[in-house]
Amino acid sequence: MRSNASRRDLLKIAGLGTIAAVSGRTFANTRPVLTAPAPLKLSYKLGLASYTTRNLDLEKTIDIAKRLKLEVISLKPDFHLPMTLSAEEQKAVAKKVRDSGLDFYACGVIYMKTEDEVKKTFEFAKNIDVCLIVGVPNPELLSLTEKMVKQYDIAFGIHNHGPTDKLYPTPSSVYQRIKDRDKRIGICFDIGHTQRCGIDPCEEIIKFADRIADFHLKDVTSSEAKGETIEMGRGVVDVIKIIRTLEKIGYYKNASFEFEKDPENPLPGLAETVGYLRGVIRGLQVS
Repeated sequence: MRSNASRRDLLKIAGLGTIAAVSGRTFANTRPVLTAPAPLKLSYKLGLASYTTRNLDLEKTIDIAKRLKLEVISLKPDFHLPMTLSAEEQKAVAKKVRDSGLDFYACGVIYMKTEDEVKKTFEFAKNIDVCLIVGVPNPELLSLTEKMVKQYDIAFGIHNHGPTDKLYPTPSSVYQRIKDRDKRIGICFDIGHTQRCGIDPCEEIIKFADRIADFHLKDVTSSEAKGETIEMGRGVVDVIKIIRTLEKIGYYKNASFEFEKDPENPLPGLAETVGYLRGVIRGLQVS
């Protein structure tokens, strides 16, 4: 299975680096000395999409992000920052998040079925001072969404939700609707849901690199509709290939973990997922 190969490759890379670093000797006279992997250096920041902690409160959500040394966060309003709060209350919550040391960059996923919902969402994003809305507007609302993007100068990433989503199942389905619109309207690229459509996420990343506004990182159990979130490295997503592809396109924005499994206690699985991805990155010496 592809994920098992990825895990084996990672262990092989890490193991060779460790052996060489300890012994200081080459494996053959013609080969250079192997050293330990370079420090973690990325052109993008790793963060938390708070749907992960939907059954936990904001304080626990912040604590988990900090414990895992994540840098950025995208909050799901339904659970952690209600849009029903007053503007001043919304600003106070946003300040609390930023005072914790996290870069509060996005809100979402927010569904929009009416013009009023689109307008309220942009006013909300302005109040909490985020640079990105992750949303799912009905297609007939895209012109209004584009107008609001221009008015507020807030980027918008449409989230693809996989084979059961009638509006935006794949990154391609998002792109077809936005390709001629303001370039601040892009794709919140969900790797797991793309894989569940039986599509290689890396092919879509290459195709739509210039319109990717955000990433949701996850692994899934199978490349079909029944696939479910699982700890990264245990599923079918080729994580090594994903990291190589992000490096290839020069991705520089944010990438947030959306671990949908175990909502009552997501920390163990999320920690394994974060650790696995960081291990892949260090093993490949991405800089």
